[in-house]
Amino acid sequence: MEDWIRTLQRNHESPSGDSDIFHLCDVVREVGYRIHQYLRSGHVEKVYENALVHRLRKQGIEVRQKEPLKVLDEDGTLLGRLEVDLMIDNRLIVEVKACRLLIDEHVAQLLGYLRACGFEHGLLINFGAQKFQIKKYILSRER
Repeated sequence: MEDWIRTLQRNHESPSGDSDIFHLCDVVREVGYRIHQYLRSGHVEKVYENALVHRLRKQGIEVRQKEPLKVLDEDGTLLGRLEVDLMIDNRLIVEVKACRLLIDEHVAQLLGYLRACGFEHGLLINFGAQKFQIKKYILSRER
């Protein structure tokens, strides 16, 4: 994992395409897995969210918590505001759950966040199950 982090930091410093987004996702996945090994299930979402923020920042990765997003109509009218759990490196949305089972509404929530902020990549992480669960979603931009 240390090599991934160094690669991520190197790529972050130089302009590049989205190729290192997959490395970023791998780092988040590995950190999440380690948190699940340490804390196990049974805590509220905020504990896992704070753990992810703490450990990712320790590795020099930019993380914003409870990032506000505007939902706009096609003419630009403000329809509402959302808060994403984590915005990582200004290009990855992470939705944290602490439930027994991920359901379709959790996926819809993450996809809605991706549409609202215009990002392509999102992770849905569940710490509440006995086994660590993580799903990656890529929302293709409409042409």
